[in-house]
Amino acid sequence: MHDVPSQRRLWPFTSLALLALAPTLAPTLASAQETPHEATNDASDTTSAVPSAPPADESAPPAAPTATVTALQPEETPAKTKSDENDRNVEKDEQDEQDEQDEQDETPWYEKLRIRGYAQLRFNRLFVTEDDFGNPLGDPATADDNSFSIRRARLVVSGEVASFLDVYLQADFAGEDAKMRDWYGDLYLTRDKQLRLRLGQSKVPYGFENMQSSSNRAPLDRSDALNTAIPGERDVGVFAYWEPVAARELYKHLTDSGLKGSGDYGVVALGVYNGQGLNVLDENENRHVVARVNYPFRIGRQIVEAGVAGYIGKFTVETDPGITGGDSVRDMRAGASLVVYPQPLGFQAEYNIGKGPELVGDTIQAEPLHGGYAMVLVKIGDFVPYVRGAYYDGAYKSFTNAPSAESTELVIGSEWHVGDALELTLEVDHAKRTIEDETLWGTMIRAQAQINY
Repeated sequence: MHDVPSQRRLWPFTSLALLALAPTLAPTLASAQETPHEATNDASDTTSAVPSAPPADESAPPAAPTATVTALQPEETPAKTKSDENDRNVEKDEQDEQDEQDEQDETPWYEKLRIRGYAQLRFNRLFVTEDDFGNPLGDPATADDNSFSIRRARLVVSGEVASFLDVYLQADFAGEDAKMRDWYGDLYLTRDKQLRLRLGQSKVPYGFENMQSSSNRAPLDRSDALNTAIPGERDVGVFAYWEPVAARELYKHLTDSGLKGSGDYGVVALGVYNGQGLNVLDENENRHVVARVNYPFRIGRQIVEAGVAGYIGKFTVETDPGITGGDSVRDMRAGASLVVYPQPLGFQAEYNIGKGPELVGDTIQAEPLHGGYAMVLVKIGDFVPYVRGAYYDGAYKSFTNAPSAESTELVIGSEWHVGDALELTLEVDHAKRTIEDETLWGTMIRAQAQINY
C-alpha cells in the first residue's frame, strides 16, 4: 500500500521539520509540503515508520541536535528550583523572627521584670590592735564597740518595659531606714542598642572600682583614693553610653564568668549630674560633667580592660558654724585604670589626681589631691586570694567641713565561693589614716558572709 522510497524520503524531512534544524534542507521540506497525501498517512503507519532506522547517510544530521537539546534542558530546572527553595527558607526565618518578636511585644511588661539581690553580714573586729582603729569612710561599723553588722541588704527589680526602654530599681535595707540606691531607665536610641541614654539616679561613670558592684569586688571596702570622688558612687543626672556589640558581649562574659567585671557602662560615656552624691539634692546651680572612655580586649587567653575618665563641677560642703567658704567649691578629677582579669593571675590598678574641697584653717577651699591603689589577685578554683596596697592624700569632701585626710593601707584576704548563693571572705586590714588632727593606726581582722538571691 505504501511506497517504500516515499517513506525513506519523508522520514528525515519529518524529523528535521520537528527539530527546526538544518535550514539548508528547506527546499526539500517545501517539496514534501507539495505532496500532502504522503504527510497524511494513517497514524499507526506513521508511528511505525518513525522509529525505524533510517539510512546511515541521512540519520547523521538530526542525531547531534537531538542529543544537544536533551542535554541542555536538565541544567536550567535544578538551578531555578534551588534558588526558589533558598528564598522560601529566608522568608520562613524572617517570619519566625517576626512571630517571636510579636510574642515578646504581647507579653505584659510586669511579666518581664526580674527580682534579685544580695546581703552582706560582717563581723569587723575578730581581732584589732587599737580600740579606736577603723575605716570611717569605707565602713562606719568598724568603729569601737561594734561587732556584727549588716553592711548591705540589696533588692533589685529590673527588666524591659518596652522594646526601647529598660528599668533598674535598687533599694538598700541595711541600717535604720531603707534607702534608694538606683532608680533609672535606659532609653535605647538605636535598634541594635549600641547607644542609650540613662535617666535618673545611677552610678556616675568614673573609675573602675567605683563602677564595680560591691557584690563582685574582692576587698571588703573601696580604696579611699576612689571612694572620695563620688559620694555613694551615684547621683541624679543624664548619662549617654555607647558601645559596639563585641564590647557588650565581652562585658557580659566578664560578669557571667565571675571574673570581677565592673558591669556594662559602655565604651564611651558622657553625662551631666547634680554633683552632691547619693540621695542629696543639688546645693548649687552648677552641674557636674563627666566623661569616660573604657575598652575591654583580649590578649591571647587574658582579658584586659583599660580606661580614662574625668569630671568637673562645684561641690557644696556641709559646714559647722564659724566655717566659711563651703559653697560651690571647685571639684575636679582625672584618672586612669588598668585591669587584667584573673585567669588565673590578675592585676588591677587605678590612679587619679585633681582638686577638691578641703578645710584649711577655718576656710574650705579647693586643694590638690591625688592617690590610687594596685592589687594582685588569683583565681584558684573557688578561692580568690588578693593583696591590695592603697594611698590617698586629699580630703573627705562628703564629711562635715571636708576635713583633710591622708591614708596608707594594705589589705590581704581571700574569697571562698561556696556556691552561687554564698560567698565567704576573710580579710586582714592594716592601715594608717590621719583625718584632720586624728590618726587611726592599727590592724584589724574582718569576716563577711555574702548571700546572693
